[in-house]
Amino acid sequence: MTTIFVVCGKVNYTNLSRYSDRCERTYRRHFEAGLGLESLNQALIEQVIADTSTQIAVVDCTFTEKSGRHTYGLDWFYNGKTQRAERGLEWSVVAVVDLGQKTGYALSAQQTAAGLGAQEPATADETTPPKSRVDCYLGHLAYCTAFFPAGIRYVVADGFYSKYKWVTGVVQLGFQSIGRLRSDANLKFLYDGPQKRRGNRRRYGDKVNLADPSRFTFVETLENGVSLYTAVVWSVSLKRRIRLAYLLKEQDGRQSYVVLFSTDIDIDPIHLYRCYAARFQIEFIFRDARQFTGLADCQARSPEALDSHVNASLMALNLAKAALQSTQSGAESAEPVSFSMASFKRQALNQHLLDLFTAMFDLEPTLIKSHPNYQSLLNYGAIAA
Repeated sequence: MTTIFVVCGKVNYTNLSRYSDRCERTYRRHFEAGLGLESLNQALIEQVIADTSTQIAVVDCTFTEKSGRHTYGLDWFYNGKTQRAERGLEWSVVAVVDLGQKTGYALSAQQTAAGLGAQEPATADETTPPKSRVDCYLGHLAYCTAFFPAGIRYVVADGFYSKYKWVTGVVQLGFQSIGRLRSDANLKFLYDGPQKRRGNRRRYGDKVNLADPSRFTFVETLENGVSLYTAVVWSVSLKRRIRLAYLLKEQDGRQSYVVLFSTDIDIDPIHLYRCYAARFQIEFIFRDARQFTGLADCQARSPEALDSHVNASLMALNLAKAALQSTQSGAESAEPVSFSMASFKRQALNQHLLDLFTAMFDLEPTLIKSHPNYQSLLNYGAIAA
């Protein structure tokens, strides 16, 4: 992990061997054996989060480019960067986001199998039920629940996961689902009027017109003039009652809205909104891992080596955040962490070079590190706070 911080350029086997005393073949052999970093991530997350803060689980997928034709799991997946499907690899990532620190920590990454569609095929063998990518995502989530910190209640995902199978699977695992609905979602108000004397009780009222929030309950006005409304409605596609957090923005005579939901109908709509806003911390994880810890730089083709590389890249990011948090505000602090992976890597490289100079020139380490200019050299080239 410390070698990943000092590598300049791509984080691959060749570059790792250039910045350490391990040869390239050693890295290949260790990565092929598998690392299994979920338990280490769990222990790290439990150390850095505060006891008084609230955590949520966030699930999302990231696409990585991969050349060649014989890599395991190579298939057509949606690439959010180009807004289209491309040939490469996809990784399902489960992260833990601390709402107090406003920081996300990756827990586990699992490769999406090739040959699966977003939906189940129309025809399937009765003996072998078909599997879709949503089944793989649910299986990964179920595996990660054993490593969750105590007290996690909500699993947050983007609009792709707002499907009956996903939401039902999350609830069956003992959690509540938070997500985003389409702007034309099929919703119905709950009927609370008089009932007929005979026949089944009427449960649903009129269809919800999302362009008209007049029948919703106003909560408060958020930043930038966004109005927050809420209601408990019936979702036809999810087949359950859900709590809505309806965000309405009016600007220059135009209206735009976003519809968030939770399967927990008793949740505070403001907390629902904050949980979904914190979901974007996983996007920062993908960004930093790509730019600084080599998420998409793997040279291997086997599933074990690919899994080891991606999870090592994400764990290196966790270690950097934990180190910066301990130096800024102390361990287990609930305050937001000012994090710059670019500065952290620059400081790690400067320290590596100073230690290398000290060893090769037979200098006294105590005299070097006690010099008043030592800290200035460590911060050389780092972004000023």
